[in-house]
Formats: sequence, C-alpha cells, structure tokens
Amino acid sequence: TMSQATAGIPELLVGQPDWQAVLARTLANFQCVTGTIHRTDPSTGLLTLIAHQGIPPQVLPMMLPKIDNIPFGKGIAGCAAQRKEAVQLCNLQEDLGGVAKPDARKTNVQGALAVPIVGADGKVLGVLGIGKMQTYDFDVHEIAELNSVAALIAPRI
Repeated sequence: TMSQATAGIPELLVGQPDWQAVLARTLANFQCVTGTIHRTDPSTGLLTLIAHQGIPPQVLPMMLPKIDNIPFGKGIAGCAAQRKEAVQLCNLQEDLGGVAKPDARKTNVQGALAVPIVGADGKVLGVLGIGKMQTYDFDVHEIAELNSVAALIAPRI
C-alpha cells in the first residue's frame, strides 16, 4: 500500500531533516539495500549528493567523485532529473541503453530506480534513487510509491 512506502518518513522531515535517516527509512520501506539522495545546486545546476547508503566500501572512493556532482542527463539520477520522470535499469550490469555510466556497473547494483524530486513550481529540486543487488524490475506501483516519497521530500529539500 502507499502508506507502507511512506511509513515513518513524514516524522523524519520535521525541522532540519537528517537525509541519511530519510534515505535509510526509504530503503527499508522498499526492501532495498542501496540508495542516494541528490539535491540540485542552484548555483551550478548540478545534482549534489546529500545522502548515500549501501555503496560497497571497496568501490566508494572510486564512485564518490562520479556521483558527488552529476549533470542533468548523466547516469540514472541525471536522466531522471532531465526527463522529469522515473528512470530504472533492471540490470546496471547489462544496460546497453547508454543511460548508466560504465562505472555504475562496478557497484554490483542489479536493479535501480531513480525519481525526480519536483517542486510545486515544476523545478527539479533533486533525485531520489534506490537499488537492489539482484536483478529486479520495479513495477508501476513501486514507481508511484517512490514518487510519493519524493513528493513528501520536495517541500523540505
């Protein structure tokens, strides 16, 4: 149900939100192990990483510079921002569509879903991404549910 997807999240969005906690709760609600939250930096126009979880420690030093500041249109997060819609790759390892950068494959993430965090004025304020280590296709309900989490985050990010 929609309520399960957003369970515990409104309580985390009071005051100055702890984005790490918001991400952790979102991943738990979706039975996902890895995820990121990016915020659009108005001065650079880049998606800036504000929370991440589940990136294997051995690849983190290599991955961080690549996911720290992402231009719109690059990678899954950048594509979600540019298209203003959910982008998913059921298998980052095999993606041939050119959406995922080759380095993304080194994370061993098999199923990934990113949704834009869109403000009331239609501007993309950031991107919320979740992933699983096994091949996985997120269905329309899960995409709608992640969009509902993004909608809760939008006024606070």
